[in-house]
Amino acid sequence: MRLSNTAVRVWFSIHKWTSLICTLFLFMLCLTGLPLIFHEEIDHLLGKEPEAPAMPADTPKMNLDKILAAGQAQRPNDVVRYVFWAEEHPNIVTMSLADSIDAPPDVAYFVTLDERTAQVLDQPRFDEGFMYIVYKLHVDMFAGIGGKLFLGLMGLLFVFSIVSGLLLYGPIMRKYDFGMVRTEKSRRLKWLDLHNLLGVVTVVWALVVGITGVINTLSEPVLALWQMGQLAEMTAPYKNAAPIAGPLSSFDDAIAVSREAAPGMNVSIVAFPGTMFTSQHHYAVFMRGNTPLTSRLIKPALIDAQTGKLTDMRDMPWFVNTLFVSQPLHFGDYGGLPLKLIWTVFDIITLVVLGSGLYLWFARRKALGEQLTRREAVADEMASIS
Repeated sequence: MRLSNTAVRVWFSIHKWTSLICTLFLFMLCLTGLPLIFHEEIDHLLGKEPEAPAMPADTPKMNLDKILAAGQAQRPNDVVRYVFWAEEHPNIVTMSLADSIDAPPDVAYFVTLDERTAQVLDQPRFDEGFMYIVYKLHVDMFAGIGGKLFLGLMGLLFVFSIVSGLLLYGPIMRKYDFGMVRTEKSRRLKWLDLHNLLGVVTVVWALVVGITGVINTLSEPVLALWQMGQLAEMTAPYKNAAPIAGPLSSFDDAIAVSREAAPGMNVSIVAFPGTMFTSQHHYAVFMRGNTPLTSRLIKPALIDAQTGKLTDMRDMPWFVNTLFVSQPLHFGDYGGLPLKLIWTVFDIITLVVLGSGLYLWFARRKALGEQLTRREAVADEMASIS
């Protein structure tokens, strides 16, 4: 596509200002993103990942009701709100408890247990330490939903700067060979060529990370839409039902019913009745697939917490699945260590692109300032002669 001179000037202006506005925040995101790529490896080195003791592979798992009782005994005055299973930590289950079922989301205490023995392995804290600070800076800068949406805006500007830079690279490179770096010219021209080359080399990765990053900042609005839409439809028959009187039905049976309804899928998260991801009357059992891709896709099953029967089970809407697929892709968490290393290399290159972009802006301003000074000096000299 051939751009007119006017179009080139317009796209140059778009590229300059979108890049300048988001650069400092992109620096922060790239720097905090580096340790987050290896968060599992770092947690393992720091000893923050619980490991189940070695046992024979055919060791049976205990009844989940007994496991919950063992976990709740650690905090007898609290209630269970969520239960988690992570595929990378076999034979381990984690409970999230709070002092009330409707406590704020950031109020939570965790207990990790061995599924085979109900032994308490850890009571981890996820709201402290270096990795927590790094994570919060990367996700919302400790500013909640406002910080998330602001970083989403910065991500959009980043995507616009990439697209505009790509459109400008074509007209520039018609005069030169691809990948050319004019080492014999001034420092500013060398960095300009290097900035353009590295930007083009990383363009696909940068777009993927930029777009998935924007999608991830919309997690709370996306889940709110799911709650108001699909979840409301699934729980509509219970809208006017009386609150559950007495104890809940068996948790272990609820898991068994969900597995029977979705063969070939594994349990990922269970939300207890009264929490924000279910109704006052249901266990919400979120099932996941067993392949690298389908393990990121969630299918909710609602189990009546009084009768223990399945009342509904549906695939998540496309916009929720888009969010779930984007989250691991953003950090290169699909292909193990090799993909993480590739993400690291591109992250570092992007830091160089951002730094060179700032240098080029300051160098251009300095050059224009010096040029203006020379013109004023010539004008003054001509005026004195006349």
